[in-house]
This record gives sequence, structure tokens and C-alpha cells, in this order.
Amino acid sequence: MEKQQSAGKPFRSDWRMVVITPVKDSIVSALETAKAIVASSIRIPCTYIVYNDFSTAENTRRLEEAAAACGFTLINLSEHTNHPSPNYLWILQDAQQKALDGEAALCIVESDVVVQPDTLQSLFDGALGRPDCGIAAAVTVDGHGEINYPYLYARKKPGCVFSVRKHVSFCCSLLTHAFLRKYDFIQLNPARSWHDVVISRRSLALGFRNYLFTTLPVVHKPHGSRPWKQLKYTNPLRYYWRKFVCGRDRI
Repeated sequence: MEKQQSAGKPFRSDWRMVVITPVKDSIVSALETAKAIVASSIRIPCTYIVYNDFSTAENTRRLEEAAAACGFTLINLSEHTNHPSPNYLWILQDAQQKALDGEAALCIVESDVVVQPDTLQSLFDGALGRPDCGIAAAVTVDGHGEINYPYLYARKKPGCVFSVRKHVSFCCSLLTHAFLRKYDFIQLNPARSWHDVVISRRSLALGFRNYLFTTLPVVHKPHGSRPWKQLKYTNPLRYYWRKFVCGRDRI
């Protein structure tokens, strides 16, 4: 998805956005995520990239077909690294560089999230209207519209925008160009699997504010992109064995 800037308007670096979705199988959910993003109403130059993190051959084929049909960019990590999945750090570093090269903001939408047509543009506009914004996050809800994990604490603040001291999840979050310029993801710990906690804390440490938009709900199927984490609810002993003893899902 590539949309051109309207003729006659002067260039501004804060009028661009790179949107990414990391994908590891869970193909039905991933394709639903991608199609919703491609169908979004976005008024600024925007590039959408799906990072395929060693999905199966069949799911890779389906992603390639969807990329051709829908017009998004597909990057198969198998063509760039031998490091086993998850490769979230590689993805973040590559996406940050692309956003910096394009003088753009970076929006991360995980493959278990479905955005509304106006979510991405509204999130971008909301961040742009707050010069101190480092990260702008859309609140997550279930199929009934109820705020769900990881933003249960926001249930008492529906329909508003507020700065948060807690970390923000990257379920659907926009990292501003100003923040990307100040924090190089090369500094992230390669021993970790996920980095939203560290990055959101670094945003605050650098003097930015992180905002949660409960005005912009996105449907979230918790752990849909990493089904093994459902063990946390069905078999806690096995979940914590895999998390701590096997070193899975290090935050």
C-alpha cells in the first residue's frame, strides 16, 4: 500500500508513516489483520510491510498471494537471517531504519489485531497533535467491544486520551519520528524476545509522553499470534516451564 501526497502541499517529514505487521503462521488471523490495514482510510503517504518470521511453506505461499492481491510489501526473514523465530528485534531494527530513511513514523500492528478503517490515520493525527508524544497506542477490545488485555486498567477511562506511565503494548502502537530519531533500536538487548516494555520506558526516559487512545478501539484476540501462550490459562505449569526453563517469550 503506497499512497502519494496531494499535489501542491509542501513536504513535511511528519506526514509519512510506515506500518508493519510481524507474522508467524496463525495465517487466518494474520490475513484478517493485513486486509483491514490495506482497507484503511489513510490520507498520508503510507507503506505497509508484513514481516514473515519463518512461517510454514504453505503459509508463506498464502502470504505471497495476499501481498500480490492486496499490494502490501512482504519480507520473508528466511531470505535475510538464519536466526530462529522469534526475530522481533531484527524486525524492529529493520523497520526503524526504513522509517528513518523515509522520515516517517512507525506503526506496529500485531497479527492478532483488527483495526477500524480510521484507526491508523486517527492514531497518526493524535500523535502529531501532541508534540511531546513518543508512542501513541490504540486501546484493545474483545469482540463485544469491552477493553481487554493488555489494557484492563483503562476500563475506567473510556472515550478519552491520556498519558500513561505504564508500558504500552505494541498491539497497535505508533512510534513517532521524533522518538525514533532519539533512540536507536540497536541498543536493545538481543537476549530478549519482545521489546515493547523497554522501548516504552525509554520513550518516557527521553522526555516524551506515551498516550493511550481509548477513543480508538481495535479488536484484539490475545495471544492469537503466539497460540502457545494460551497455556497460561489452560495449563499454567506447562506455560511457566516453557517461559522460564525453556527461555520462551523473554521480555
